[in-house]
Amino acid sequence: MDTQRTFPLKEKKIPAFTDNHNRASSLSDIILGGQDGLVNVLGVILGVAAATNDPRIVLVAGLAATFAESVSMGAVAYTSTLADADFYESERAREYRHIEQAPHLEREEIQGIYRKKGFSGELLQRIVDTITANPDIWVAVMMAEEHRLTPVDRRTAARAAWVVGVSAIIGSLIPLAPFALLPVETSMWVSVLVTALVLFGVGVLKARMTVGRPTKSGLEMAVIGTLSAMVGYGVGLLFKVPATL
Repeated sequence: MDTQRTFPLKEKKIPAFTDNHNRASSLSDIILGGQDGLVNVLGVILGVAAATNDPRIVLVAGLAATFAESVSMGAVAYTSTLADADFYESERAREYRHIEQAPHLEREEIQGIYRKKGFSGELLQRIVDTITANPDIWVAVMMAEEHRLTPVDRRTAARAAWVVGVSAIIGSLIPLAPFALLPVETSMWVSVLVTALVLFGVGVLKARMTVGRPTKSGLEMAVIGTLSAMVGYGVGLLFKVPATL
């Protein structure tokens, strides 16, 4: 009876853990797509604006970069999620082979892992016996403790692609918006300022959601992102189109 009661309790805890992981993963995808869209499109439109000083060309180039970036980032998110899932499954299958072919060595590895955690004597032996009594638990512990890998749900690949792609579009439109309302010369600096502020906010949010100092994280992201985008401005100046053309 005790054993039958134990398994439902474990099953109830799994969805809650998965939901938290999904929320963290979604935040990471949003930051990835939004930051990439902000920096890359800002670099493109600064370069085009510096080279042509034509708002129509800037908007066309910016929109082209926006949607190309969105599709590209979404595809990368999709394929990388599947690659992570394939890698986890391959390592998991390898661990099953190891516990079948060399159980004594794998048992010693479990013993070493928990000895480093401070367990010893009879308690350590009971922990090792309990884990190695079930091949699924044994492999799961090896994957988490030895390889530092967590399961990747292949079904999240499409969601990751969608979130990253949409975030990239939203992020890309932020530096592009001033060019639809203001003269090119003014728009360039407004776009840089707005992008820097947004990147600062993203850095602060990331630090508060994870670890780190919010102000430092925000400043680092704003400075690095802005300087990266300014490379595009430099290229535009280098290949500036003469006004007579």
